[in-house]
Amino acid sequence: MKKITTTFFLTISSFFVFSQSIDKSFCTKKMKKDLEVFKEIRIQANSGLYKYRTKKKTDSIYMWADKEIERASTYLDFYNIICKLTDFEGSLHNHTDFPNKYWKYMQKESFGYFPYPIKWIEGKWRVNFQNEEIPLDAEIVSINGNQIYEIVNNLYKYYTTDGENITGKRIGLRTHFSKYYRWDYGLKTNFNITFKKKNTNVEQTISLKGISYSDYYKNFRHRHSKPYDEIYYTELEGSEKYNFTLVNRNTALLTIYSFTIGGNENSKQHKNYLSFLDSIFIEIKNKKIENLILDVRHNGGGTDPNDLVTYSYLAQRNFQENKKAWISFNKIPLSKYYDTFIPKFIRPLILPVYNKKIENIFPIEKGGKYYQDKDSDDHKIRTPNKNAFEGNIYLLISPAVASAGSLFASMLAGNKNTTTIGEETMGGYYGHNGHTSFSYKLPMSKILVTFSIVNLEQDVPKKTNQKYNRGIIPDHNIPQTLKDFLNNEDTQMNFTLKMIKKNHQ
Repeated sequence: MKKITTTFFLTISSFFVFSQSIDKSFCTKKMKKDLEVFKEIRIQANSGLYKYRTKKKTDSIYMWADKEIERASTYLDFYNIICKLTDFEGSLHNHTDFPNKYWKYMQKESFGYFPYPIKWIEGKWRVNFQNEEIPLDAEIVSINGNQIYEIVNNLYKYYTTDGENITGKRIGLRTHFSKYYRWDYGLKTNFNITFKKKNTNVEQTISLKGISYSDYYKNFRHRHSKPYDEIYYTELEGSEKYNFTLVNRNTALLTIYSFTIGGNENSKQHKNYLSFLDSIFIEIKNKKIENLILDVRHNGGGTDPNDLVTYSYLAQRNFQENKKAWISFNKIPLSKYYDTFIPKFIRPLILPVYNKKIENIFPIEKGGKYYQDKDSDDHKIRTPNKNAFEGNIYLLISPAVASAGSLFASMLAGNKNTTTIGEETMGGYYGHNGHTSFSYKLPMSKILVTFSIVNLEQDVPKKTNQKYNRGIIPDHNIPQTLKDFLNNEDTQMNFTLKMIKKNHQ
């Protein structure tokens, strides 16, 4: 009897453990139900569904998803289908998340992960970790017989960006390459890696054992580029999020790492930021600074009105946050799938209150779209600050710039006195979906899908070098060089300082 009981509990235990795995089987019927719900959510609630893709193309990818489900067999297979659909829309505010139980199980996986972080340098994916097996800076050619360019194209779906931007997706891969590889190719006991050392075309192949989830991120925390890019991964507090220095008597540097500075315009942090801005621009004016370097390369966004008040000190025109803003509903659709802390039995009492707020914010209906009116703060006409800078602006951007960060950078890039330097941002130049985030939970898989519901047209001038479905294109495309990667040097800042010196000789 004891033997039977032990066997029973071992069996139940094994079933419970496997049921937490993303590799568990997941029936076609459940996939089809969730796909149907997912599609209705996007059609009814997501104003960005056709922002960058036509209805014909969108219908086509859903036909692909229907056929793909017939070939799918696991929970992870279905998750990957949803990720593909989510990424196709082209919004950096789109997210597709596993339920917590799968995350917890995944974080305990003890093998199967690619061992080293990699980074995009001079058009190649290179090893970003000092080790004895593959040289630092070695170019990865293939993994387990698949070319690296094919691999990364498959992994791009896990990190969404605006429009058809690619540079921002590389930010995701430099951080989470091993995890994304596991999601797309599964757990691997061994990795056969073909690589080239620097300055050679000779290919070498080595076999490395897969490591645990936690060991990969331990390696990532000790990556070679950490001295250069750690600020991107650091949780900054208060005044750490912005900084001002005088480079010399003619040039100043203003760095804004984030616009997440206080909850709103009444917060103490926001008021401190306003005092900071006022003081430095008075100093710039009094000292007759001619050149201002504005570094937002790590700015992934934040809260209003931090971006707008900052631009007021740099504007050459009257401006507003956006020209148009609309959503695709006036009452929260498919509310039974809406993810909220409010218990289902009292939602019928609470949802009318939310719906009324939505109607007040978006009161104008045109062709099934609900727009803000002229009384909205988003359409408020703002004027340049009396101490606004009128000299030469050198704007530093990177693929990490997004949301409110890219809204600010777009407006500044539109100035006639601005020279933009760096790499294309992941946030769009002409617009994005933002402001209000909605989350829905799919009924069968419990996958959480999140997106921003407000379709925004930003108040920026048309420029020949800016494309509708892309991020902000710099005037000078300056990625980090291989030499500077090895030395953890700032290629873009050095280029900017040399440009300023040359312009004022």
